[in-house]
Amino acid sequence: MKLGQFTTTDSTRPRAGAITDAGIVDLADAGERAGVALPSETCEMFGVWNWREKAELAVEYATETGEAVRPRGEVTASAPITDPQKIIAIGLNYMDHADEGDMDVPESPLIFSKFPQAIVGPNDPVEWDPELTAEVDYEAELVAIIGDRARNVDVDEALEYVAGYTVGNDVSARDLQMSDEQWVRGKSLDTFAPLGPHVVTPDELDDVGSLDIWTEVNGERLQDANTEQLIFSIAELVSFCSEAFTLEPGDVIFTGTPDGVGYFREPRITLEDGDTMTVAVEGIGELTNECRHTP
Repeated sequence: MKLGQFTTTDSTRPRAGAITDAGIVDLADAGERAGVALPSETCEMFGVWNWREKAELAVEYATETGEAVRPRGEVTASAPITDPQKIIAIGLNYMDHADEGDMDVPESPLIFSKFPQAIVGPNDPVEWDPELTAEVDYEAELVAIIGDRARNVDVDEALEYVAGYTVGNDVSARDLQMSDEQWVRGKSLDTFAPLGPHVVTPDELDDVGSLDIWTEVNGERLQDANTEQLIFSIAELVSFCSEAFTLEPGDVIFTGTPDGVGYFREPRITLEDGDTMTVAVEGIGELTNECRHTP
């Protein structure tokens, strides 16, 4: 399934939907008509027992009856998940990215966090005050969304706890990141965690460990890699995190960015007001956001 959240002219509050050939299935509405209870937002839905089967039933009902289906032109995509309990991010998880920054390859996953209010969706602006930061950078990332509570999970079983995958842009204020000597503030400014365009369930992807990933800024490709180059696999990341803290349904894991970020280029590239960023992962989709200065 391809799952997302959408708003309509009737309501600006995001509602969980499944993307089908017929249109966007409103999962809560279709579920109610089919006799299964599903919350109206994805983060809550992932916490429902047997949510996968219930969502499939809702989609099947909507497809057969034509009820609770909206044409794509009548909805606007928003971030596919909002209000997660945790946004976990992994630093230096591609060998070439560590090399370009002249940093040692970590012996275990390097974890930091981003704040949930940093999340925005497709086509939403990424905004910052130029007097606060003057060195904003892009980072294309494959993002895993947790679908079941996980604690002390073995690597061999870890992927069973993933609801699906989406595209993320770990937008980073490099001057704040470097001056603070830790990463949370520079990574967590409002709007600095674009996600989208939707969540793709694992059955839709042949091999999450072999997906092309790239970034284009104003149409110029600046990152171009493959998840084969991950130092720590998705399964290793889920297992490692679950040893330290409980992963809850809806938790978000940014899995690291490849080489080609602007900060380590010669000459250095920084994002400017009006720039357009597109980050993408093969089999999942493209996520575009425009940069905007704010007072």
